[in-house]
Amino acid sequence: MGRLETSDKESVHLVENEIQARIDNIFSNLERLEILSSKEPPNKRQNAKLRVDQLKYDVQHLQTALRNFQHRRYLREQQERQREELLARTFTTNDSDTTIPIDETLQFNESLQSAHRGMDELIGSGTNILQGLRDQRVTLKGTHKKILDVANMLGLSNTVMRLIEKRAFQDKFLMLGGMALTCLIMFLVVQYLT
Repeated sequence: MGRLETSDKESVHLVENEIQARIDNIFSNLERLEILSSKEPPNKRQNAKLRVDQLKYDVQHLQTALRNFQHRRYLREQQERQREELLARTFTTNDSDTTIPIDETLQFNESLQSAHRGMDELIGSGTNILQGLRDQRVTLKGTHKKILDVANMLGLSNTVMRLIEKRAFQDKFLMLGGMALTCLIMFLVVQYLT
């Protein structure tokens, strides 16, 4: 990394490539070390994994430092190119055909005004919808209260309804029993007469 900081513009790419190749080599060696550390005896395995992780952490820092250097170099080169372009540019006086684009600005202003009116209409529509929802809430609250009142009145009728249902259930069994008895009598009569 020290050689990278002091190298000239022509050899900086070679040094960067060399450092990147060494970092890649270290990463592949670390992968092999990680496999080997998992084969260590259980009492040494944790310590070996910790060392491998520390080495990975250090190599990642080297990789980050290399990327930061490359980024700084790229920015420096870009600034130098822009500086050279600016210094090489020749400036001339304005042409005689100087116009002010008022029409475009006027169209832009009209577009902004129409967008502003559209937003006002949208806000007004939203306000009307919100007021309608509030009115519906008040109506639904009144309806809910009336339903609760009716339900309380039906509380008394609820007992009567349960008695009616119980009686209907009993009547159903009586009807089924009567039907079965009638069928049995008809069967016996047919058997006896034939």
